[in-house]
Amino acid sequence: MGGTGVLYPLVTGVPLPGDAGSSEPPIRTRSFVRDLLLVVATGVVLYFAGPELLSVFSSWPRLTTLQPAWLVVALAAEVAHFGCTFALQRLALRTRAWGPVVTAQLSGNAVTLVVPGGAAAGAAVQYRMLSATGITPEDAVGGLTAFTFLGIGGLLALPLPALVVVGLGAPVAGSLLAAGLISTGAFLVFIGLATVALVADQPLVWLGRVITQVLTRLRPHHPPPLDLGNRLVDQRNQVRAVLGAHLREAVLLTAGRLALDLLCLYASLRATGASADPAVILVVFAVAGVIGLIPITPGGLGLVEAGLTGLLALAGVPTGRALLATLTYRLASYWLPICAGPFAYLAFRLQQRHRARPASPTNGP
Repeated sequence: MGGTGVLYPLVTGVPLPGDAGSSEPPIRTRSFVRDLLLVVATGVVLYFAGPELLSVFSSWPRLTTLQPAWLVVALAAEVAHFGCTFALQRLALRTRAWGPVVTAQLSGNAVTLVVPGGAAAGAAVQYRMLSATGITPEDAVGGLTAFTFLGIGGLLALPLPALVVVGLGAPVAGSLLAAGLISTGAFLVFIGLATVALVADQPLVWLGRVITQVLTRLRPHHPPPLDLGNRLVDQRNQVRAVLGAHLREAVLLTAGRLALDLLCLYASLRATGASADPAVILVVFAVAGVIGLIPITPGGLGLVEAGLTGLLALAGVPTGRALLATLTYRLASYWLPICAGPFAYLAFRLQQRHRARPASPTNGP
């Protein structure tokens, strides 16, 4: 669960195509004060979420009590979830190659999950790796932005079917229902802003001017970005081209990613021996997904554990089993992808070394 901003380069620090000064993405220089504030914010969140996080981690020895069949289902569902992720990024990047997409996604995702506010670092890693394999900056930025757009939109859309299920009679705690309604409101705001951004040029031009003015005041000794508004329009056109050409496949893959992640959570719960109405778990998953979008801690660490455990408890799951189900789900969706990141990067480096190796001359007759 989680995501980055819709305006991918602005939020993550990846440059837009046409940035002056370098052909490869520069690493954004951050001031000491901003880094300090980020670390402090992360520390505050972890302080308040710490007791819940410690409770979740204290359940590690109880992993041996999980029902093996459901644990296999949970892990398989998360592997399939990443398969849909790779396919969706491949579609958005408009490439037929699997290797660069898989290695870049796993490597960038691992960085994002371990660094506070790691979306910028993870995006920069992914961008550099994709560029090194021959994917153009325009395709990389447009594709990654489209992928982020679909990911956030899908997460925010989840409360809608959840509330429909509630309307059909599924019993849901009042506070959980209220959280679902708030998430639905966030989705409606997102859809409104996204529609305007995809259709109209002037709001993006205005946004570019505002960002330029803010950056000029915050960084008076740095040159402001050139013609940012029009470059945002160009980037939007890239996103629209990607979505327009493969909208059906993109929507299906986005829905598949979410459904498989939901299955992982449900199987994690069943692996503990607990059970709950799948409709209620859908509401829990939708609200927890929105919580995971808050990019304060790495990968929502602490926030997701505390939020998901509390939401499962509201759904009627005993506290002990809610903690164990949360740990199992996060093991599959958070910790294992982190472990896969270094191996993916190593595979990428070996592949690049093989490509750079000159072909051995053939012997004449």
